[in-house]
Amino acid sequence: MTDGILVHQQIKALIARGALASTPAIAPTQIQPSSLDLRLATRGYRVRSGFLPENVRVADRLEEMSLYAFDLTDGAVLEKGHCYIVPLLERIEQPLPYLVRANPKSSTGRLDLFTRLLADRCGRFETVPPGYTGPMYLEIVPRSFPVKVKAGLSLCQIRFSQGNASLSDDELRAEHQHGGLLFDDAGVPLPVDKLRIDRGLMMGIALRRDRDITGPVGYVARRYTGVVDMALENGHDADGYFDAIDEPRNGRLIVEPEEFYIFASKERIRVPRHLAAEMVAYDVGIGELRTNYAGFFDNGFGGDKGTRAVLEVRPHDVPFLLEDAQVFFKLEFFRTLELPEVCYGDRGLSSHYQGQGLKLSKHFRG
Repeated sequence: MTDGILVHQQIKALIARGALASTPAIAPTQIQPSSLDLRLATRGYRVRSGFLPENVRVADRLEEMSLYAFDLTDGAVLEKGHCYIVPLLERIEQPLPYLVRANPKSSTGRLDLFTRLLADRCGRFETVPPGYTGPMYLEIVPRSFPVKVKAGLSLCQIRFSQGNASLSDDELRAEHQHGGLLFDDAGVPLPVDKLRIDRGLMMGIALRRDRDITGPVGYVARRYTGVVDMALENGHDADGYFDAIDEPRNGRLIVEPEEFYIFASKERIRVPRHLAAEMVAYDVGIGELRTNYAGFFDNGFGGDKGTRAVLEVRPHDVPFLLEDAQVFFKLEFFRTLELPEVCYGDRGLSSHYQGQGLKLSKHFRG
């Protein structure tokens, strides 16, 4: 068995044979280079708390945990700090030999929307085991802003993998020497001896201005804001929701507990066409700092010279000192089973964050 992640044309084939189904039908625009966007259905539930449906159907648990149901056909506002469960339009109709993994979409993470995929009798969030058939659900908790969502909106994406798709450290070094995986702000590949590799590529946080970051070095969410309508791209003034963070004089910044921050990576990332990547937690042995990793990077992200990753940061418990270039997260790379027919940044795909510097979600102007 070949190890790797399914790509665009293979996901399209699963849909064509009826293994994945939806009413209305799955749209071609949902199929990304190596992932599939999932959409909210027409009915949601405000629940008392989140839950893990290890031994039950999600629908059965909703009967006892739901406070009320609401309609999403014309949109509904999800209040900050409340927990919601929304069935997804897409379901798995035929048993598949693949492990299904989910991630929040980039725009979801940049709004500080906490989401987790649920499946019937599944004891792990964000994961659906091989052989599963049935519905999927999304847990949603807005943490910084009230948001308006409606049926058909995509907040998460899934990918399908078989075997061990992760690249080893030696494979990562070889890939970097071949075409470059990490670049400096001038678009020059980092020297291989400067790479920090430990079951993935370690990357730092940018707290100084450079060629890409010419204005603020970060943003912090305001505490009391209006609603973010997620159907509106470029429809909100950023300064109504975020305060800009200027470059600190000494390259150091203290972040406050339970505040939500947006920063950029120090390095640029390039994901070759035959690979995909995921931003994963870097364990530094501390519990008071947590990054909300929404980052799944489809094949082709970063183009030829790399693109910044955007980091969503929420400290816990105590204030925390950040330093420019401090290791802050890790990028794990995965081989794909084939070269995808389309890649991130290609014409026809809505690749909102190709070539980004420090960028808020697509819902904000400027």
